[in-house]
Amino acid sequence: MSLVVARNELRRIFLTPLAWVLLAAILGVLGYFFLLSLGAFLTLMPKIAGMADAPGVTDLVVLPLLRATASLLLIVAPLLGMRAIASDRQNGSLTLLLAAGVGDARIVIGKFIGLLAFAIVFILLATAMALSLDIGTSLDLGRIGAAMFGLILFAAALIAIAVATSSMTQSAPLAASVALIVNLLLWMLDEGARYEGVSSTFVNYLALPTHLEPFLHGIVASVDTMYFLLIVVVALALAARRVSALRTRG
Repeated sequence: MSLVVARNELRRIFLTPLAWVLLAAILGVLGYFFLLSLGAFLTLMPKIAGMADAPGVTDLVVLPLLRATASLLLIVAPLLGMRAIASDRQNGSLTLLLAAGVGDARIVIGKFIGLLAFAIVFILLATAMALSLDIGTSLDLGRIGAAMFGLILFAAALIAIAVATSSMTQSAPLAASVALIVNLLLWMLDEGARYEGVSSTFVNYLALPTHLEPFLHGIVASVDTMYFLLIVVVALALAARRVSALRTRG
């Protein structure tokens, strides 16, 4: 049943103009950033050609592009997930799902899978832009693969947060705003603490970049994978509990 909900959610996303406009706009921004990075690399290349252990196109073009993709996901995920449950509550379709006997967790997981599928399409398109350089140069494909895996986990965590906030209100814009605030707090948590002179291992662990950066450097560690999965589980559990409360309330 979760897969049915996921399929319907993905279909609904692709039927809305917002998804296509958002995808085109974000890929346009990334394309422009990609061309700027490539131009800067071509300018810098004669200066670093004779250097030992000089950074290559993967370090100077591909990975900055994937970092930019991560930054844009902070905004894209709340916009994608804001209508997941909030709009269903407004138009009454959530009531129909609950009346049909679909489980609370199945509804939430289905919404999550559908949204994540769209985010993966976005990540694959951004990565394909970078992989186009493999035609004329040598890329570190293992590192790019690790980075792409990290981006998918990163997107999963952000989308789970968006689904959770969407379950808390009937207002999609409010859900997107709350999700964006949570994302930015987790993104800037450690940097803000250090700016204030506070150094904490726990605060550093909570920050999203702490666990995303190893993937961008080609390191797939269980601690970082579990961090993103933990966010997904906690956020989806909160969303399922909220849906259960709505079922009980009737």
